[in-house]
Amino acid sequence: MSGKLFIFSAPSGSGKTTIVRHLLRQDFKLEFSVSATSRASRGKEVHGKDYYFLSTEEFKQKIENDEFLEWEEVYEGCFYGTLKSEIDRIRNKGNNVIFDVDVVGGVNIKKYYKDDALAVFIQPPSLEELEKRLRGRNTDSEEVIAERIKKFQFELGFADQFDKVIINDKLEVALQEAENTLSEFIKK
Repeated sequence: MSGKLFIFSAPSGSGKTTIVRHLLRQDFKLEFSVSATSRASRGKEVHGKDYYFLSTEEFKQKIENDEFLEWEEVYEGCFYGTLKSEIDRIRNKGNNVIFDVDVVGGVNIKKYYKDDALAVFIQPPSLEELEKRLRGRNTDSEEVIAERIKKFQFELGFADQFDKVIINDKLEVALQEAENTLSEFIKK
């Protein structure tokens, strides 16, 4: 039996990755979809675990062969994408696939897999709270924070294209809501 797909998308700072990591530790038979990239590995990143590292030529060939579920050229010559074979590998084991992707990727994956996929949009309670969280990370410059806040407005416009919106005001409540949402979808 093929596993189901769970797509989590959100503006940066919404808590999406925290929620996804929490769900991976629960008993949902979830496996994280490993993305492909044409960039070089950094530090201790491992091929097949952190990313599938491909040359730009290999990546472009896979695009031509329609081997990607979704892909994007993030910077000139720097590609990221989800291989269809990665999804098949996980689903054929009977595991469920979980994605931590941007909103455009999330919408595209949902369109491709339709009823086999549940698309969840994680939203901060307000723009002010998002800004507070981004500043609290102490990882981004003022320019990056301003860019992420601007992008938030754009990404929020996609929320109605998702099956479920979880407002992450209190993390414990959002985690429970995410667990309940997955449980219900798995039972279908």
